[in-house]
Order: sequence, then structure tokens, then C-alpha cells
Amino acid sequence: MQIKLTSLTVDDQDRALAFYTGVLGFEKKHDIPMGGGFRWLTVTSPEGVDGVELVLEPMAFPPARDYQRALFEAGIPSTAFFTHDIAAEWARLQALGVRFRGEPKVMGPVTAVIFEDGCGNLINLVQPSEPA
Repeated sequence: MQIKLTSLTVDDQDRALAFYTGVLGFEKKHDIPMGGGFRWLTVTSPEGVDGVELVLEPMAFPPARDYQRALFEAGIPSTAFFTHDIAAEWARLQALGVRFRGEPKVMGPVTAVIFEDGCGNLINLVQPSEPA
């Protein structure tokens, strides 16, 4: 069994695509119209495992909007992205205007910091102490 897709709900697919590709550096994999103004929209990480895609899900289900808002307001990340150099990535993203919730902090076996994706989600940026 393999994990090939994981998803984040986003309040605006166009804005999400611009952020995840233009700011984070992911690459668009699929952008397929699904009717009703929605798209099957996925991105991949050029540094990630081949074949794994992040689905940028449209916010079409009201309870999902409530859940996303509750996570955001509680400061709970929707997912985590890993990096080999958190200090450099933090500086690069800050220079691009990404809003962080503090500075990278050592938390046991990882160093982590939370940032906003501008589409309703908090993302945990993580660097393991040991190579992953």
C-alpha cells in the first residue's frame, strides 16, 4: 500500500496554485476542470518522492470550511513540509512575504516553524535533527 495523494482544502484554487508553485516552488501536476467552477488541481515537490501529489481541494463543503477555520484559529497546522535547511528556507520565504507564526524552534528531534499559506491553512515547516 502507498500514499500517492494527500489534500488540503483551499478557499481559492487560483491563489493556492500561485502560492504553492510561485512561492513554495512546487510544480503543477494536474489541472483538470471538474465542472461547477472546480478543478482537480495537484502539485508535486521537485525535492519530494516521485509520484506523490498534493491536491489543492476547493472549499465546497461547509463543514470543511468550519474545520479549516477551527484549526487555523487554534494554531494547528493542516500538514507539514520537510526541509534540509530550515534557516535558509525560513529566510527565503520571509523575503517572499510569507507570514510566519514565529521563528524556527528546536522541539526535541526536529526544528519547526508554522507559516500561513494565504488560503486558510497553517503549514508546519520541519527540519529533522537527523537526516530523513
